[in-house]
Amino acid sequence: MTVFSIWESRFPPENAAEGLRITEAIWTDMPCFAGYISHTLVRDLDDEGHLIVVSEWESREAADEVLRSYAGSTNARGAEALVSTPRRRTVGSAVSGR
Repeated sequence: MTVFSIWESRFPPENAAEGLRITEAIWTDMPCFAGYISHTLVRDLDDEGHLIVVSEWESREAADEVLRSYAGSTNARGAEALVSTPRRRTVGSAVSGR
């Protein structure tokens, strides 16, 4: 069963551009990981430092493995250093859609 890993990041205004750049860099790395299917990066129209990434993975195990193995990467550490609150991750499955 595929799962969605949803990441929410909030960067203060002075870090919004760099936060977007580093978030894009993180997700440019993801296709090399087993189980990755796709992602969409969404920027809040009312708060440019608020980013949401909705990613799809082949399984919860695949999404969790990347979380463990990528956490120490330069990009992940860089994002953590820029956010105003810790990044949040939610994992879920689709219950409806088109």
